[in-house]
Amino acid sequence: MPKSSMRTACRVALGTAVVAGAVMVASRIAARRPAVAAVPAELRNPVLYLRFELRSERQLNMGRRLLARGMPPVAGVELAEQTAPGLEGTSDVRIVTYEPAGREQPSGALLWIHGGGMVMGTTAQDDRFCSSLADELGILVASVDYRLAPENPYPAPLDDCMAALRWLHDSAGALGVDAQRIAVGGASAGGGLAAGLSLRARDEGGPPICFQLLNYPMLDDRTVLADDHEGRGEFIWTPGSNEFGWSAYMGGPPRPDDDRHHAAPGRADDLSGLPSAWIGVGELDLFQAEDVAYAARLVAAGVPCRLHEVEGMYHGADQAAAKAPSMQEYRESMLSALREAIC
Repeated sequence: MPKSSMRTACRVALGTAVVAGAVMVASRIAARRPAVAAVPAELRNPVLYLRFELRSERQLNMGRRLLARGMPPVAGVELAEQTAPGLEGTSDVRIVTYEPAGREQPSGALLWIHGGGMVMGTTAQDDRFCSSLADELGILVASVDYRLAPENPYPAPLDDCMAALRWLHDSAGALGVDAQRIAVGGASAGGGLAAGLSLRARDEGGPPICFQLLNYPMLDDRTVLADDHEGRGEFIWTPGSNEFGWSAYMGGPPRPDDDRHHAAPGRADDLSGLPSAWIGVGELDLFQAEDVAYAARLVAAGVPCRLHEVEGMYHGADQAAAKAPSMQEYRESMLSALREAIC
C-alpha cells in the first residue's frame, strides 16, 4: 500500500475510534441523567455523570493516584512531619501536624484520619481541610498516615491510628496540647476508623478521647450484604466499591456472623461510655442508613450525638460542591460541634 494511502487509512481509523469513543461517553452521560436529576442543582458536579466502581487492582491503582494529591494548605499554617512509635511488632507511623500561627497553648487537638475506603488515600489529600480546621479553631491537628488494605488488612490500619492517638497523648505537653481535649475524627473510611478507635480506646482503658467527629463514616460492613440500597450509593462511593473496600479491610467478604466490632463499629452491641459525637451524612449517601442508625443507638446508650443529615447530598458532596449553601451550613455544623467540644 502506498504511504499516502496508509496515512489516509490511519486517519480514518483514528477518526472512527474518536467518534466511537465520543458516542460511548455521550451514551453513558445520557444514561446517568435521571440519577443526577435527583441531586439538588446546587450540589451537581460534572463528576456525577461518571460512574467509577472499585473492583480491580487496576482501578485501585487509578484511585490511589487520584487521591495522592490535594489542595495546598491555607496560608499561615505550618506543616511538620512527625513519627509515632508503632504498636508492638509494627513499624513507626508517619503523622503530619498542622500548626496555626499564634495558637494559644495548651489548646485542644484533633487526630484526623483520612478517607479512601480503607484502601486508598494519604494525608496530603486533606492538607487543605486539616489546615483550615487548625486555622479557624486555633487547635493542633494531627493527621495519621495509616497503612492501607488489602496489603495491610485489619487490624493494621486501626493499630496505626491507636499508635498515633497514644503518641498525641504522650506528646501533649511538648506539643502544647491539653490531653483532656483530644478529639478523633475522619471522613468516610476515616470516620469509620475514628469510631472504631473510640470503641477500642474505651475497651482498652484509654487513651481518653473527648469527642468523635464522624463525617459520613463507613461503619458497617453488613451494608454490603443488603440486596436493596433504596437508591443510595449511586455517586462517588458505590455498592461495588464498598464491597471491594470492606473485603480488602476484613481479609475476605463480609459475613453475617463476624463480631469484630472494632473493625466495623456498626456491629458493636454496647455503645455506652463512648465520647460524644457529631455525625454528618447525606440522604443519597450509601452510608446513610448505617450512619443514622449508629447516631440513634449512641443516643439510646446515653452518648450525646448530633446528627446532621442533608436532603439530596451524596457521598463527598461537601468536597465536590463545597460552595453550595447547604454544604457551607454542613461544614459550619461540623466546626461548631468540634469548637464546643475542644475549644
